[in-house]
Amino acid sequence: MAPRVLISDKLSKTAVQIFKDRGVEVDYLPDLGKDKEKLLEIIGNYDGLAIRSNTKVTEKVIAAAKNLRVIGRAGIGVDNVDIPAATAKGIIVMNTPFGNSITTAEHAIAMIFATARQIPEANASTQAGKWEKNRFMGVEVTGKTLGIIGCGNIGSIVAERGVGLKMRVIAFDPFLSPERAVDLGVEKVELDELFRRADFITLHTPLIDKTRGIIDAKAIAQMKDGVRIINCARGGLVVEKDLAEALKSGKVAGAGFDVFEEEPATENVLFGLPNVVATPHLGASTTEAQENVALQVAEQMSDYLTKGAVSNALNMPSITAEEAPRLTPFVKLAEQLGSFAGQLTESGIKAIRLEYEGDVAEMNVRALTAAALAAVLRPQLQTINMVSAPAVAKERGIAVEEVRREQQGAYENYIRLTVTTERQERSVAGTVFGDVKPRIIQIKGINMEAELGPHMLYVTNKDKPGFIGRFASLLGGEGINIATFNLGRKAAGEDAIALIGLDEEISDSVLDRVSGLEGVVQAKRLNF
Repeated sequence: MAPRVLISDKLSKTAVQIFKDRGVEVDYLPDLGKDKEKLLEIIGNYDGLAIRSNTKVTEKVIAAAKNLRVIGRAGIGVDNVDIPAATAKGIIVMNTPFGNSITTAEHAIAMIFATARQIPEANASTQAGKWEKNRFMGVEVTGKTLGIIGCGNIGSIVAERGVGLKMRVIAFDPFLSPERAVDLGVEKVELDELFRRADFITLHTPLIDKTRGIIDAKAIAQMKDGVRIINCARGGLVVEKDLAEALKSGKVAGAGFDVFEEEPATENVLFGLPNVVATPHLGASTTEAQENVALQVAEQMSDYLTKGAVSNALNMPSITAEEAPRLTPFVKLAEQLGSFAGQLTESGIKAIRLEYEGDVAEMNVRALTAAALAAVLRPQLQTINMVSAPAVAKERGIAVEEVRREQQGAYENYIRLTVTTERQERSVAGTVFGDVKPRIIQIKGINMEAELGPHMLYVTNKDKPGFIGRFASLLGGEGINIATFNLGRKAAGEDAIALIGLDEEISDSVLDRVSGLEGVVQAKRLNF
């Protein structure tokens, strides 16, 4: 059955066609997002939900979305989506961070010019029949220092434009590498230095606890007299009342704001000040940007629903359409290793370590780790999946470690999963051969090769003569057929492991009899 998507806000009709062309059924109901009750009534029928800002995807909506697998936001901001609730239910939340990047960056540049030359005030004065040439004395941007707070996707575009305008560009961004700074032609600085040196300051950072109020009275006090401040990113990055005071005193010569702490902003402490240029959140408002984000969200959601590719997800590692086929057998291996360890774990988990060796170490291991975590935790939390597993592990205080290294042994690729509990440490390792079928190759340091089937029996025993005969006789007497039989041991007469594939699941009574066989330390039923 083809996946089905609901579009509940106004999107380009081209997006509808993209869904259809890629084998996805789509219902275009652009006004539905405003009707909460109707949305609740029908959301359970869909695999995907494509939205803009009008649709509020609350916890209640997510609870009603029985089949929903992905939410796609045409745009950057996802304030209207309850991401923790979506994550807990295993729903991927995607946005389109690049579709409106150029448009937003250009708006910031426009704000720089508008504040430098007082264009809105000069326009209003001139159209009122005044000719106040001496009143509107501006400043050139050439040769001025542009300070960029946040030099990610949009900030880097602003940086390039600033360099093109012959400005000296400095940037504060903890994640900006020295090499990337050189490529952009910017100087990486600390925040205090940016405040001291910049003639224009523009913000391009998300609103998080660390960035909320990043420009306040204390920050403004460090700035040059006559600085101009631009915010086309997020309301709340600047303490508006502190900025208003600085604008009135002349400490700040001008401000260009496209975003505000409370939106829609019908009233604001900045409104009415002659040196403020205000626009109603127009950063993404160009015909090109609206088309781009609509097409991008349709492509991303279609790729996920039809190919398993994940891009621009806020709660899931990205998997490109190209790497998805190559990753698939390794995801299955990670799931099998995790399931094996999870089914054998009977006490609280303290830590999980995943070691990737050889070819697999060069792959998208975040996706593999997410798959393994979900499988480890599934015996305790039935509804967990790749999306929710990393968050759940973090909430439960489980330390997760990833180790990558080059090939060291005989296997071209190799994954070892180690679970540390309150009582013990258990590891299991596996590989994917040329037939792309995952194999178990080591359990608790004991080498063996086994392909996992739906019904398995895991037995640890002392390596003594007669065990295999007694075991096979018991199952034969019960009419249970053995599909595969894999053995391994540390050394003659020491600890041994048997991993047996069965045609059917054995009953509790038979499992008890196996556990009672001479030499058996543990017998555990496993299902894959």
